[in-house]
This record gives sequence, structure tokens and C-alpha cells, in this order.
Amino acid sequence: MNRCTQLVERFKRVYIHRDTMGSELTNRLLSLFPSDKIEVVESRPFPERSGELSAREFSESKKLLYVCRFPGQFFKRCPGSRPGLACCNYFVLNWGLQCDMNCSYCYLQSFLNTPVLTIYSNLPDALAELREIHASSSLSKLRVGTGETVDSLSLDPLTLYSRDLIEQFREFPNWTLEFKTKSDAVEQFIDLPSPGNVTVSWSLNPQNIVASEEHGTASLENRLRAAEMCRDAGYSLAFHIDPLIWHPEWQSSYATLVAAIVNRFKPIEVNYLSTGALRFQPEQRAIMRERFGMSSHVTSGELFPSKDGKWRYDSQVRQEMFRFVMTEFQKYDSKWRLFMCMETPESWLNTTGQSPFQSNELKELFDTSVIRSVRQGQLESQQQERS
Repeated sequence: MNRCTQLVERFKRVYIHRDTMGSELTNRLLSLFPSDKIEVVESRPFPERSGELSAREFSESKKLLYVCRFPGQFFKRCPGSRPGLACCNYFVLNWGLQCDMNCSYCYLQSFLNTPVLTIYSNLPDALAELREIHASSSLSKLRVGTGETVDSLSLDPLTLYSRDLIEQFREFPNWTLEFKTKSDAVEQFIDLPSPGNVTVSWSLNPQNIVASEEHGTASLENRLRAAEMCRDAGYSLAFHIDPLIWHPEWQSSYATLVAAIVNRFKPIEVNYLSTGALRFQPEQRAIMRERFGMSSHVTSGELFPSKDGKWRYDSQVRQEMFRFVMTEFQKYDSKWRLFMCMETPESWLNTTGQSPFQSNELKELFDTSVIRSVRQGQLESQQQERS
């Protein structure tokens, strides 16, 4: 069974907004899904469902697909840019809302209030927005990812958006595009010659955590195999060991994960590695427990309110886990480049002995001039639109 067939079977219903009729995405979905699964609508389905979703409604939303136009701004800064956190100058391009996978810790549970998985049909508008920003920006380098509110690739066999994005970034040789995923769906684009500035990245965890917490995702082995396919096709790689999840055998689990990575890949083949510890909004705790019970390492873990409002492990626990993973990589090769995701400069200092803004190896990722340049470009673009 091919990937498209698997996805067609996974969705119970496809709602297509009438305004999207004739778009490339809608035409493709109409050709893939049986007619009895498709309904053309004038507005978002289930308008009576508003506000916080129940656990059942959230789970059900992953099986209902809604296609509509997005009227807003596609391009914005990563959530890691919050005050007090050390942001790595990552920007996101959102082409949908909700994920078809089902991780116990997924942050979408804390704010998502739409009862359907949504894909935006107007990707050409997003690409036009990128071209305007690129034309008005003086940046030499910029990282843009597509995996904030959707997985970058799990639905890509349906949308084929990766192909359009890759072709667009051929025109931006000074920018980097990143596909971030927990799937192993790469066959739909690796026939395209790599433009040299496209990174395919995987969020990774030990297989025991994948099995217990990352439901509906590709196995660790399949993710690493997909990464090898991308490397062999000329695409750059990145890995995100995030979130680190404490469990009784966490040291042996993460040591095994590091060994699996270093035995297949060389530091020169991986642009960067990020690590992040489990964190979530306080309102997320109740729905996680309702959906996954107390057998989950996530729901049964001991976490505390932090300065940014999120619940996190104690700072000493986080630092111990960060140091352990970083040391494991360094034991194999000192050339592995790692940084911490969504942590404070103080946490960096206590864990690594220096702020990320002081690191020569991470200078490009934490260069504050990047943010200023993008803001200026967006302001100029908005002023041109008004005039």
C-alpha cells in the first residue's frame, strides 16, 4: 500500500471550501479521495464547536481534513523567540494547522481549537510573500521551516508542497529551507536535484519513547533510513533530540540513540543538532492526562512552573540531561555541533559554561541582526502595500 492510499484510508472525511475549487491542491485531492468521502462546504465544518476541544474532539480532528484558503500572513518568527529565551533565528512558514500524528506531549493540544485538520490551498500566496520578503531583506542568510503547526512531510504525499517549496528556494540560494518531520515520507521529492540549501530534519527520540509517546509516527529506524536516503540524494540533514523525556532508564536510552546517529552519519553531513527538554503549557496537562492516562512518561513526570509560564523539569534535571547528551556526542567526535532549544541564556551558561551569543560555532544561529533585518523588510513590504 503506497503512502497516498494510507492517508486516504486514514481520513474519514474531507471538507473542501468552495473558494478553493480549481486550486492545484483541491484538484489533486479530488483525484485521490473517493467521492463519498468529500463534501464541498461554504464555511468551516462544526461551527458549533468553539473554544477548548475535549480530548475526544481533539483526537477526532486528526481524521477530518479541511481545505481552505488562508487570508493571513504565512511567514513569522518561531515561538522560541519569546522574551527570556535564547532564540536561534528560526522563522516558520505555516501552510496548515494540526498534525495527523498523535504525540502525547504535542504542544498543539494547549491551544488548538479547530475540530478539523486544516490544509491551506493557497501555497502560491505563501511563496509570493516569501519572494517579497526576500527582495526587501538585506540578509545574507535565513532559516525557514515549515514544521510549526503541521508536520512538514507526513501529509506531503497528498499535497506535494515540498516540491513547490524546493523549486522556490532555488531562487533564494542565501536562505535555507528546513522540512522538520517525524515521518519517513521523502520519496515524493528526492527525485528533485538538491538546490544545496534545503535541509531535511528529524525530531528524534529513543525507540522506547517513540513507542510509548510518539503514536502514529515513523519508527526511529525508519526515520534514520529516510535521512540516509536524503543524504544520498544530496540533501542536507539536521536532527532535533527534542523533547528529552525523563524515565528511569533515560541515560541508556539516549546513549543508544546517540550511538545510532553517529554510527550512520558524520558531523559534516549534519548541519546541526538541537536538544530540548520536555515543556508544555499548564492548560495542556489536563487534556494530556485525559487522552493518554498516567502510564505515559509525559503525564506522570514531575514538572514545575517556569518563568515563561510553561511547565518544565527542574533546572538541575534539565542540565543533567543536556550535559549527558552533549557529552555522548563529543565522546565520538568533537565536531558535532549542538545547541539547546527554547532554553534561557542562564540555562545555557549553567550547562555549557557560555551563552549561545558568545559561541563562534553558533554565531550564525544567534545573530541578532537577522531579526532586525527581517522586521525592516516586513515593514517596507507593508508600507508598499498601503501606498
